[in-house]
Amino acid sequence: MEEPGRHSFIVMANRLPVDRREGSWEPSPGGLVSALAPVVSAHRGAWIGWAGIHDEDVEPFEFEGMSLLPVALSHDEHHQYYEGFSNATLWPLYHDLIVAPQYHRPWWKAYYAINSRFAEAAIAVAAHGATVWVHDYHLQLVPDMIRAQRPDVQIGFFNHIPFPPVEQFAQLPWRDSILNGLLSADVIGFQRESDATNFQQSCRRLLGTSGEHRQTKIGVYPISIDVDEVLRATESEAVNEVARRFRSDLGDPATLILGVDRLDYTKGILHRLHAFEELLEDGLLDPKETCFVQIAVPSREGIDAYQDLRDEVERLVGHINGRFGTLDRSVVHYFHRSYSADSTIALYLAADVLLVTSLRDGMNLVAKEFVTARQGRAGALVLSEFAGAADELRQAVLVNPHDITGLKHAIHQAAIIRPEDARERIAAMAATVGDYDVHEWARDFLDDLQAATAPADC
Repeated sequence: MEEPGRHSFIVMANRLPVDRREGSWEPSPGGLVSALAPVVSAHRGAWIGWAGIHDEDVEPFEFEGMSLLPVALSHDEHHQYYEGFSNATLWPLYHDLIVAPQYHRPWWKAYYAINSRFAEAAIAVAAHGATVWVHDYHLQLVPDMIRAQRPDVQIGFFNHIPFPPVEQFAQLPWRDSILNGLLSADVIGFQRESDATNFQQSCRRLLGTSGEHRQTKIGVYPISIDVDEVLRATESEAVNEVARRFRSDLGDPATLILGVDRLDYTKGILHRLHAFEELLEDGLLDPKETCFVQIAVPSREGIDAYQDLRDEVERLVGHINGRFGTLDRSVVHYFHRSYSADSTIALYLAADVLLVTSLRDGMNLVAKEFVTARQGRAGALVLSEFAGAADELRQAVLVNPHDITGLKHAIHQAAIIRPEDARERIAAMAATVGDYDVHEWARDFLDDLQAATAPADC
């Protein structure tokens, strides 16, 4: 075996936490990056992931207190491993079969090969006894691959998305390999109790074990946000000015409703648009006084289901504006692009209501960011009961997004809530998030990882 490397704390995820724009590196948008980057920086650790660039070797580099270690992927490898197995097989399988998973053996071979490449990257740079924290469904084979060559390291795995019931998971032809890949971790973390239960039931029924392979600890660690960073942005005069200008540019509506999501079929964007249209149709919301802004961050555009969703969302937005808009005023404003972290906070400050209507979501950090940003202000959160955040943010207007009548009622309730009630609810939810921020989340997981690998007392 080669000499151990120099990094004692390593995070592994499909992507590095940066994007290259015009020759320079900038922080990537997204919940996983906003949650993990502060943790890696605090540990002066390394992050292993793909740099987002095909067919080009990118040298390791330093960024905001992190050592970034790129893993190379060709265009074809990315198509089969990422767009194929990760997001056309596993993603729909793990998200209630909203679209049908596709099972293709070449995709599985690519997934196995890329997981092996990631594992080798960690094996090469991990110091003796290092902590290696593997993240998400793209890398479920990595714990076992690392364990086979580096029994000295501590391995944690955190699953950011739901884990499906055994009846769904059992469809996967390579189910045993996935379970065994995960069970080589010392600690496996999930967002919700139901996810942990589903995983253990799959181990029990498909492998004949309760999930206590190698004394693996199965835990629940609901992920959170960097509260201090959100509050810093809300106190910035520049951010507040952007919020005021944003609302002014929309004509200073009496009620501004907001959605901020990746453009993904799991987010329930079409459901909220249909509900909003019916509220206008029923006269419960006035199109002259109400504005709905939908931010849809581009996502997985090489996958047919995502292209179809984009077409349908754009068609429905045009249909609603055709019915209820005027020549000088749209009632729905749709933006298919990414926004910086500060710009996103400005959107929260500008809005009155945030819609989180996920059909299935591991957590949804947008909901936690919104209530944190709205501290001391009015505002209302409409939150799907199928998002992990619903377990904690109980003062939200909770809703089943499949029930369009119920969703209409929830949006209307949020739009007309009394300001004093809104402030009270926001304050309670913000306190919940503040009591368990991303640093607390990471501390809990890593403390359990340390305890799980500590030598037993003699």
